[in-house]
Order: sequence, then C-alpha cells, then structure tokens
Amino acid sequence: MRSTGGVTARGTAGAAAPSPRRGGRPPPEEAARLGERILDVATELFLAEGYGATSIEAIAQRARISKRTLYHRFPDKAALFAAVVHRIIEGLRPPSGVPLYDGGTLEEVLRRLARLVLRASLVPMALALSRLMIAEAQRLPELAAIAAREGTRAEAVAQIAALLEREARAGALALDRPSFAAEQFLQMVVTLPQRRASGFGQPMTEAELDAWADDCVNLFLNGCRFWRPATPPPGTR
Repeated sequence: MRSTGGVTARGTAGAAAPSPRRGGRPPPEEAARLGERILDVATELFLAEGYGATSIEAIAQRARISKRTLYHRFPDKAALFAAVVHRIIEGLRPPSGVPLYDGGTLEEVLRRLARLVLRASLVPMALALSRLMIAEAQRLPELAAIAAREGTRAEAVAQIAALLEREARAGALALDRPSFAAEQFLQMVVTLPQRRASGFGQPMTEAELDAWADDCVNLFLNGCRFWRPATPPPGTR
C-alpha cells in the first residue's frame, strides 16, 4: 500500500483516523449543554428586554445556533418562556430534604413556610420575573397563565388549605374557607417585602424579614381562630 509522509490510505500510521461527525443527533451531554445554553440566553434576554421585545432570532443569534436548532427543542416562544419560568422556579425550591408541610404544630409549619417563601420571593431572579410579569400582563395575559401553570403557588395554596382544613375539623380553627385563607396567607407574607425589595421603599434586613414572617403567622392564625363566615346577601340562601 502506498503512503505519503507516513500517512497511509487508512489514515495516520498505526491507527485509523476518526471520522468527523456529519449530522445526526449530538451526544446526550452535548445536547444537554446546548439546551442549558439556550435557556441561559433566553432567561437573560426575557428578563432584561421583556417577553414582547425578545425575538427567537435574537435568542438564536446570542446562543450561536440556527433558528431551526432552537425550534427543534422549543416549538415556539411561549414554550421557551414556559421552560425559562419552570427552571427559575425549580431553582427557588428548597432542597428536597427540607420539610415543608410536615413536622411540628400548625404555627411552626407556617412560620417555616413563611420564611422559605419570603427568601425565595426576594432573590434577584424572582424579583426580575415578577417585574416582567407585571410589565407584560396587560398586553400579554397569556404569560400569566404560563406562570401559573409552571409555578408552585397553586400547590402551596392546596397544601396550606389542607392543613387549615384539618385544624378546623379538629375544632382548633373557626374557618369555613381554607383555600381563601391560604391565598391570603401567601399574599400577606410576600407582597410588602417584595414591593420594598423592588424599589418601593427600603428593603428589609434579614432580622426584619424573620420578624415579619412571625408576625404574619401570628396575625393570620388569630384571624383564623376567630373567623366569622360572611353573611350571604339577601335572597342567596
């Protein structure tokens, strides 16, 4: 067999040259890295520029991929945004070993939840997502549906409502609308600290946040203990 410069027709002497990859699916590790890069870029652009002002073209260009490659993973911009929201929210969840709804009295569980929810809602990524949703809500109401579907608020309301209903059945709470009460609890805990962290006032210190969480639980439980069902309007009985 002829050779030139030590290279045979089969490649470098002593070993066959690896064939370059030509198309086909990338290895799983490479595909995972590409998916993360797309989400990194999309997150940065969505949060900085807004949903409406961010195009698929801009995301693909920043990620150094073709639009076809991006569409192969995410069928449209809404699906990509849903993946971004899902990843942000998953990153805000406490570690799997942290007890959420078990272990301790109702007051102890609510205090723990209040502190966890507060800390999660005040990290920069959560604040940026909240600002984005507020800015785009009127023009693009479908974003709220995406956030609700990908978020954990409904899950938290259901879990807290179940705890309250159990206490009400045991006679510890005078409460007939546990889901309504659970919604109000989360609203009470998060709204003002989040507004202050967003620039509407002075952000709370760590000590102030802990005191705020404890005071919210105290006020909430006292209200639940002495709850009086609203009198229905005339003619609705």
